[in-house]
Amino acid sequence: MCHAHRVTSESALPSESNAACDVTALATVVAAQRAELDRLRNAAAMAAVLERAKGAIMALTGCSADAAHEELVRRAKDSGRTLVEQCWITLGGLAPRALRDPVATGRGEPAEPGATPAVPTPRGEGPADRHDASVLARIAQALVHVRDPQELAHCLREHLAGSVRADAVLLFAGGPAGGLELIGHAGVTETLATQWRHVPPLSGVAALDTIRTRQPCWLTDFERDSERYVLIGTPPDRWLSRAWLPVITGDAVAALGILRTTGDPFPSATRELLLEVARLCAGRLHTFLPSPVQVADRLAEVVQSVFEALPGPAILLTPLRSDTGLIEDYRIDAAAPYAVDAAGRHGRALVGLRILECYPTVVGEPLWEGYRHTLTTGEPYEGEPFEYQEVVAGVPETTTYSVRAAKLGDALVVTWIRHDRADRQERRTADAQRLGNLGWADWNLVTGEANWSPQAFAVLARDARRGPLPLHELPARVVPEDRPALSRAIEGLLDGGPPVDTPFRLGTSAGTRHLRLVAEAVNDADGRPLEVHGFLQDLTAQRSAELALVESERAVVTQHGALLAERTLADRLQHALLPLPRRAQQLAGLRVDVAYLPAQSGIHVGGDWFSAIELPDGSALFVVGDVAGHGIDAVATMAQLRFTAKGMVITGSSLTGALTRLNALLLHTHDTNATATLVLARYEPERRRLVWAQAGHPPPLLLRAGGTRYLRRPKGMLLGAKAAPSYAEAEFHVEPGDRLLFYTDGLFERPSEGFDKGLDRLAEAALHLGTEDPGVLNPLLNTMLEGERRDDVCVVAIHLPPEPA
Repeated sequence: MCHAHRVTSESALPSESNAACDVTALATVVAAQRAELDRLRNAAAMAAVLERAKGAIMALTGCSADAAHEELVRRAKDSGRTLVEQCWITLGGLAPRALRDPVATGRGEPAEPGATPAVPTPRGEGPADRHDASVLARIAQALVHVRDPQELAHCLREHLAGSVRADAVLLFAGGPAGGLELIGHAGVTETLATQWRHVPPLSGVAALDTIRTRQPCWLTDFERDSERYVLIGTPPDRWLSRAWLPVITGDAVAALGILRTTGDPFPSATRELLLEVARLCAGRLHTFLPSPVQVADRLAEVVQSVFEALPGPAILLTPLRSDTGLIEDYRIDAAAPYAVDAAGRHGRALVGLRILECYPTVVGEPLWEGYRHTLTTGEPYEGEPFEYQEVVAGVPETTTYSVRAAKLGDALVVTWIRHDRADRQERRTADAQRLGNLGWADWNLVTGEANWSPQAFAVLARDARRGPLPLHELPARVVPEDRPALSRAIEGLLDGGPPVDTPFRLGTSAGTRHLRLVAEAVNDADGRPLEVHGFLQDLTAQRSAELALVESERAVVTQHGALLAERTLADRLQHALLPLPRRAQQLAGLRVDVAYLPAQSGIHVGGDWFSAIELPDGSALFVVGDVAGHGIDAVATMAQLRFTAKGMVITGSSLTGALTRLNALLLHTHDTNATATLVLARYEPERRRLVWAQAGHPPPLLLRAGGTRYLRRPKGMLLGAKAAPSYAEAEFHVEPGDRLLFYTDGLFERPSEGFDKGLDRLAEAALHLGTEDPGVLNPLLNTMLEGERRDDVCVVAIHLPPEPA
C-alpha cells in the first residue's frame, strides 16, 4: 500500500492514486540506482589510485602486492592520513619529503636555502586537526575525478574556500626556457589568465622563486610585497594576501598559488594544511606535467625552428654531466644552417653530436670556462677573439672567431662570427651583385687590360674562359639599332666626358636581353682618361614587366570599347524586344503593373523579361523569366523564349507542355548551353482561377487581407539543365482584393544574405504596397533595392479589385 500521499477527497479515483504510488516508487528506485552507480564509480576510481600507488612501492622496494598494500596502510596510520591521501602522496614524488617552513621564517620570506624541510607530524585529535583532516580527505577523494590542471584548480578552490578563505587558485608549471606557464586557474577572469599565461624568466615573480627554491612563500604585507614582487591582479590590491607553495613531482616542480582578498596572516595550522594539500596535488599533477626530457625536447624543437631562419651560425648546447655533477661535454640539440664543424658537417647534420666531436680543440680554451660560468650564473658570455686551427682539405688553417653564449633554460645558445674580413667582404659583394643582377667592370686604358666580376660575364652571356671584352668592342655585340647610341656614349668616356647611363639590347640564344651600362672615366692631371670603371646590369625582367603592363593597358582600353559597344547594342535590342508599358494595364478584369530596372554595375545587359497579354478566349497569360548570363547572347535567348512561350500557349499548349518544349529548345538549338528560370500563369476570369507552373523560379507572393505568403511551388527544374525534366501545374483561386507579385531574383538577392532571408525581407516590404496609385511599385523597389544593383530586376503585379459594397 502506498503512503506517499494521504487521500483527502472522496472524488479522487483509485486509478489516480495507484498511478501516483507507481511514480513515487519508480523515482525511489531510480534514485537508489543512481546512488549505487556513483558509489561504484568512486570505488573503481579509488581502486585505480590504490593500484598505482602499490605499483610504485613495488617498483622501488621489489616487494609483493600484498606487502605494498600493508606498507601504504601502515604509512597512512602512522601519519594520521586516509589511505587515499597516502596514495596520492606516494604517487607525487616517490622520494621527496614534505615541505614545511617554520613559522619563524616570517611573512613573505621563504625558508633558508639548503635547509632540510621538516616532515609534518601526524595530525592529532583537536578540533582544528579534525577539521583539516576532513578537508584533506575530501580533496583526496575529489582528486580521483580530476582530469586536467584546470579542473584541479577549480577543485582546490571549491574545497579551500571555507577552510582557508581561498578566493582564487593558480597553478604554474616551469616553462621550457626557465619561465612560467599557467596550466590551471579558478576565481580569476579569463583576461587576467591570458595576461599571465606565459611569464618570462624575470626576477621578482613569487611563483618563479617558489619553483626555483622549492620553498613556500607567504605574502601577507601588501605594501612590502608589492615593492619586492610583481603581484598578480587587476588591480593587484584585490588580493591582499597570497601563498605560493611548491608542488614537487619527482624532478618537476609546479607552483600552487592561493590568493585571498583578506590581508590576514596565514596561521600555523593553515600553513600546515596548505602544505599537505600541495603534497596531495603532486600525485595528480605528476600525470599532467611533462617530464624534464619532454620539456628539453620541446625546447629543442622550438629553437631549431627559429635557427632555420638565422643568417649566421648558431647552436643549442645541452650540458652532459658526470655522476658528480661536473660538465664533461655538451650535446648539440639544435643547429642553424650556417653552423659548420671541423669535418664540414653543417645545420641539422650536427644535431645529436657532442661538442668535442665537432670542435675537439676547444677544451682548455677560455670559452669552455665561459660556458660553465654562464650556466652557473646566467650571465651571457662574450669572449675575446681567439684563433682556432682546423684542417681543410688536409691543410691546417687558423681562423679567428668571436663567440657569444647565453643561457636558455638549462641549455646554452651559442653564436659566433668568423673574422676573415676579405673573404666576408667578397662574399657580401658577390651576394649584392647576384641579387641586383649586375656586375662590375674595369678597363685600364693605358695597359689595355680589363677586369670583370663573375656576374658581369653572366649579364653579358659571355663565357668567363674567353676573358673580358675590350671597351671599344662592346658596341659590336649589341643589336644594330642600339649600336650608335652605345658607341657615342663610349666615345664620350674616352674623350674624358661625364659619366654615362646608357640602355642597350643584347641578342642571345635565350632571346633579347635589356641591359644597362653605368660607367665613368678616371682622368689624369691633364684630363686624359686612364681608366673606365662601372657596372653592367640586366634589366630584362623589369623591362618585360613594363612592356607587359603597357600591352595590358592597351588591351583593357580596346576591350572596354568593345564591351561598351556590345552593351549599347544589347540595350537597344532589349528595348526593341521588351517594350515597357507607361501605365497600368487592364487584362481579363485584372489591373497589371510592370516594372523593369537594368543592372547598374558592370557593362552587360541581362536577360530578365516578362509578358502580360490577354488571350483570344478572354483569359490572361503572365510570364516572367530570367536567362542566365549577360550581353547579346542573353538578350537573344530572352527574345527566343519570350516569343516562343507566348506562341505555344496561344496555340493551345498547356503550361507544362510549353515548359517541356522550351527546355528542349534550349538544349538543342542554343550553342552556349544557356539556362533560364521561368514562371507561367494563366488566369480565367469567369472562375477566378489561376493555373501556374514554374521552372526553377521563385514562387509568386500573395497579398491578401493585410498579410503575405508565398504560393507553394509545383515541381519544375530550370530550363536547359536536364534532357527530360518533369513539370507540374498548381491551381489557385483569386479572391477580390488579392494581389500577386511575379518577380526575378534580382529583386531580393544580396551577396551578404541567404536566399530565405531575402524572401522574408520581400514579404515584409510588400505589406506596404499601395493599390491604385500611379507608380504603385516604386515604394517597393526603393525599399528592396538600396545601394548598387548587380542584376536586372523585373516585377509584374496583378490585382483583382475588390467588389463594390
